[in-house]
Amino acid sequence: MADETNEKASGGWLAKLKRGLAKSSAKLSDGITGIFTKRRLDTASLEELEELLIAADLGPSVAAKLAEALRRRRFEKDIAPEAVRAALAEDIAQILAPVARGLAPDPAARPHVVLVVGVNGSGKTTTIGKLAQYWKTQGKTVWLAAGDTFRAAAIEQLQIWGQRAGVPVVARESGSDSASLAFEALEAAKAAGADLLLIDTAGRLHNKANLMAELAKIARVLKKLDPAAPQDCLLVLDATTGQNALAQVETFRQIVPLTGLVVTKLDGTARGGVVVALAEKFGLPVVAVGVGEGAEDLRPFEAAAFAQSLVEG
Repeated sequence: MADETNEKASGGWLAKLKRGLAKSSAKLSDGITGIFTKRRLDTASLEELEELLIAADLGPSVAAKLAEALRRRRFEKDIAPEAVRAALAEDIAQILAPVARGLAPDPAARPHVVLVVGVNGSGKTTTIGKLAQYWKTQGKTVWLAAGDTFRAAAIEQLQIWGQRAGVPVVARESGSDSASLAFEALEAAKAAGADLLLIDTAGRLHNKANLMAELAKIARVLKKLDPAAPQDCLLVLDATTGQNALAQVETFRQIVPLTGLVVTKLDGTARGGVVVALAEKFGLPVVAVGVGEGAEDLRPFEAAAFAQSLVEG
């Protein structure tokens, strides 16, 4: 996804991001105030800060790194909570900056195929609908494939999103073979000269072997029509799962070659810090983040804006 160039829209998005991260930022901001009001930066206060950062789902590695950076700057000196928040926002933005790389459709692909994976309940199908709507507003022609044929609700949900966005949806009845559906969708999107094809997939992790075989088969049949497909493979993660999101990345990396992440439901959790933990551990591009139910609430990821909203509110 490309960065927004419309200043007014960007300002509106920043306000939404702040509201969406309010639970996460309140947890961090209040904790920092509690630790550093009328207190100097010493070993004890740094340990408390590290514990706070871990509790906010930034993870032990990130927490240690941020605490050490702060120690190097201001150790044994008086420090106000505002200064701590500003320093943390700056350091977190540096961690996030390398992964703030949007999905850029390859104009030569026609279509650029995006396989979207994730566990059931992560917001995968909704995310595909929102991405379709976003790319449509960017002037791209988009097709969707309802490849989660295991769940009738997923097929119906994607068809509804397709109607909203005004984009074609290739679907079959529940229980159909997902690989042949993906092949059919790519064939149709290619014939139509579409820019993008987004393919939904099943997310039944309790039977990992079956899921792995199914996704491998989808990739295999797509390559019969386009040896480079899928050009991208995005994993959708539900932020409310906190550190479990890291385990999901590990699992799906064994199944498919992930090229990016989408983090949803940030507005419903105090665990927004997990985005920082994901960035530090895996270095995978964060294509988009979601902070609400509306299609406009899923937007390109911006490192500095996210870091500031997370720490300073």
